Amino acid sequence: MRIGIACPYSLDVPGGVQFHVRDLAEHFIGEGHDVSVIAPADSETELPPYVTSAGRATAVRYNGSVARLSFGPVTAAKVGRWLEHGDFDVLHLHEPMTPSVSVLALMAAEGPIVATFHTSMLRSRTMQTAYPLLRPSLEKIAGRIAVSEDARRTVTTHVGGDAVVIPNGVYVDRFAEAPRRAEWIGRPNAPTIAFLGRMGEPRKGLPVLAAALPAVLAEVPGLRVLVAGPGDPEEITAGWPPEVAAACEFLGGVSDADKASLLASVDVYVAPNTGGESFGIILIEAMSAGACVLASDLPAFSRVLDGGSAGAMFANEQPDDLARTLVSLLGDPQHRGELAKAGQERARIFDWSVVADKIMAVYETVIEGRMASQWEPERRWGRFLPGRTHR
Repeated sequence: MRIGIACPYSLDVPGGVQFHVRDLAEHFIGEGHDVSVIAPADSETELPPYVTSAGRATAVRYNGSVARLSFGPVTAAKVGRWLEHGDFDVLHLHEPMTPSVSVLALMAAEGPIVATFHTSMLRSRTMQTAYPLLRPSLEKIAGRIAVSEDARRTVTTHVGGDAVVIPNGVYVDRFAEAPRRAEWIGRPNAPTIAFLGRMGEPRKGLPVLAAALPAVLAEVPGLRVLVAGPGDPEEITAGWPPEVAAACEFLGGVSDADKASLLASVDVYVAPNTGGESFGIILIEAMSAGACVLASDLPAFSRVLDGGSAGAMFANEQPDDLARTLVSLLGDPQHRGELAKAGQERARIFDWSVVADKIMAVYETVIEGRMASQWEPERRWGRFLPGRTHR
């Protein structure tokens, strides 16, 4: 099958949608399909051979974050050439209402179209404003996928209709088999916890974790906090209590392999995100690696953690509750191990071998629907043509 996938966000910086697109494309390529991806990217960015660059992206504020998007006539021309050259059996657009490559592809494309909605935004002026303009194009989408119930509600609220829920995927074994790193492994008197994310983005929750740490350090003075992700540590720690800043080790951006090893090595992975999350791919990665997960009780996180049976949760934006729960976990290795085991078992339902099959079923459904609609006029009117008989 010839599959075209459009990603609205730049491949120059890491992100959940970008990882989803990359992993899905590589899974289908591994199964023998012909896959082509188009996404914004700078000319200096090294891209896999299956990716076509839609050109340099511009940073704009979107959905509580800063997104790097590409739009305009030059990008539209590149998208048009990609569509013409690809001659795809199915076109898969991610975030088809985000003003970037996916919107341009949707406007230009014909044929079987599938769209995946990742965002959870029940109140969005951007979507409310864009919908009347995009409505004719959105009606071309034959198959709608949402990565979570929260994302599905965004579809029903802002787009209309419904979507089938198919979660994000993870290569579970890559994390399960990741080697532990001695420098990141905790000791009884010096346990380790990890935070991964953009440090300067408030909704990722690092300020909540920092506010909880004085109480945690009072009970666990040897705690080491490993912080991975982009951001300036000096800027981030300005105003923090000295003992909190001293407990943190800033690793900067980490490779996929290092991320897996980090998650496999720490005693607890902490996800203090405050909102704007429709799924929680990092939770699945941590669970796959065998880490005990502690996450804010966002609805999306709660669903991933099966209501708390596959990981611990604390009250969102409540540092005191985070501190209490973290201290309890660090003091109870048996409970940590039980949660880690339950998380690793649950992670299997999110493996790409499961998720990609569900996505392929959507592809096949919309392709068959397109073929049926093309044959319908002939079946309807062919019986009136000379020499034609129909049952």
